[in-house]
Amino acid sequence: MRLTTQMVKVIVDKAKSIVGDDVAIWVFGSRVNDELRGGDIDLLIEVNRKLENRVAAACQIGAKIQMVLGEQRLDILVKDIDTANLPIHDVAKKQGIRLC
Repeated sequence: MRLTTQMVKVIVDKAKSIVGDDVAIWVFGSRVNDELRGGDIDLLIEVNRKLENRVAAACQIGAKIQMVLGEQRLDILVKDIDTANLPIHDVAKKQGIRLC
């Protein structure tokens, strides 16, 4: 996985600060392949409750991560109990690495 321990800590801490501690986070896509270079950070953030606004949560999490790590290309999917399960969610869980 091409994320440092510090990057993982920042991602987890910032996500929890927005959506709470009861969260599961996966990184998926090119960042899970150690042989590739570059690429954005693809994240699936899943909570077991209804969020008031998933888009706002994703934007806030991304902003908080960038404030610490600097400009990073982030693709953040936020899934709550009302979100229909999509193929991308399954891909993230099967091919990704769970951070917490």
